[in-house]
Amino acid sequence: MENRSFDHMLGGFLRLDQGRLDVDGPAADAANSHNGKQYPVHPAKSTKLVKAQDPCHSASCVDEQIANGMSGFARNYAKTRTTTFPGDTPATVMAYHTEAQLPVYSFLAEQFAICDRWFSSVPGATMPNRCYAIAGRAQGSRDNIDPPLYHLKSFVRHLDRKGVSWRWYSHDDVPMLWFIDQFYAASHLSRPVYFDRQGLLGRRSFLQDAAAGTLPAVSWIDPNFIDVSFGPEGSNDDHPPSDLLSGQDLVLKLFHAVLRGPKWAKTLVIITYDEHGGFFDHVDPEQAADADPKFRRYGARVPAIVISPLVDKRQVSHVTFDHTSIIKTILRRFCWESNGKIPDMGKRVQAANDLGGLLTRTRARPRIPQAQYQHLIDAMAAYHAQLLERALDAQAIGPRALEPELTDFQQEFLAGRQELLALRAAAQGTQRMPPV
Repeated sequence: MENRSFDHMLGGFLRLDQGRLDVDGPAADAANSHNGKQYPVHPAKSTKLVKAQDPCHSASCVDEQIANGMSGFARNYAKTRTTTFPGDTPATVMAYHTEAQLPVYSFLAEQFAICDRWFSSVPGATMPNRCYAIAGRAQGSRDNIDPPLYHLKSFVRHLDRKGVSWRWYSHDDVPMLWFIDQFYAASHLSRPVYFDRQGLLGRRSFLQDAAAGTLPAVSWIDPNFIDVSFGPEGSNDDHPPSDLLSGQDLVLKLFHAVLRGPKWAKTLVIITYDEHGGFFDHVDPEQAADADPKFRRYGARVPAIVISPLVDKRQVSHVTFDHTSIIKTILRRFCWESNGKIPDMGKRVQAANDLGGLLTRTRARPRIPQAQYQHLIDAMAAYHAQLLERALDAQAIGPRALEPELTDFQQEFLAGRQELLALRAAAQGTQRMPPV
């Protein structure tokens, strides 16, 4: 998922509203100051922000936000954002979302495990963090390059070498893997597979594979970063201005599909975020082991939920994780070398903690009856009905109402997408696909 901090999404309501778990959330008096005014943490009023309220999360902005004990969020927001949205204040980045606003996360926190020391890998932007999650390193910069195309070796190369099955599920024709490891953009080994709809030539979606018990050993799911047909209402990655309820809907679909599928008893699901997106978190990022001196500190904490029938209920891990923990877990499970070690993907991966310690049960818990989360299904059905009404109203106004309001990352994503489609077409001797 995209651009939300731990306190913003989990720490606030789990500690301040409920206090039911041993979660390191913000204190009731946590605040940032700017121009002599205090901006305390407080419940958010809505699950949706406008594009102008998308906080800065470039490397220089993050440095200011996390400086002096995480005291610069309000100041940085005032400097970089509030002049573009009249009436807005730095309180925007100090808000946390409530249980009522994030009902799916509230349910999953009660049933499975929360990691409250999961740091983003980089104190910087989206793509360097996604590079660490997929390749264990970035490409020299803590900011996105434009277009965001990288030349790094992903962990799936080791799965291929070992003959381990994997599949990258996406909401788009271009998965994030291609942006980071362009070998797969040009290769017939990697084909677009959708999360929730059947593809060309009958290729099954993630939801269909989960129901049929045909999921590969490793599945990666990209959220919908952009919907160019219907605007940001269609995106479900939680990046402002996406509505957080769309993200809750995505996670519920994923959870339900895996829970009801025949492979539930031996499945581990990780839900986390690339970086904090400029929203307040109270925990100083720790130092990180890394061969590159520019990347020897983690970014801010991000939400992380671990779901498995081998995970006990209401578990909270205080172990330090970052995105390379995903790679470490996959390599330890599937890619042991003859010398008893995992493949070398750099110092960060070698030093990372894997998630095996969360699998505390020797026997899988039984499936959770649907009746226990039917209220979530009903809530998401009501949300879809609201979206339909909104779309019909917009159509009645005219075409301009449907024009998408793109974030900077979405614009970069589209530029990179076209280059990757051209690369793939050239490599496979086919015609270039038409632009969106």
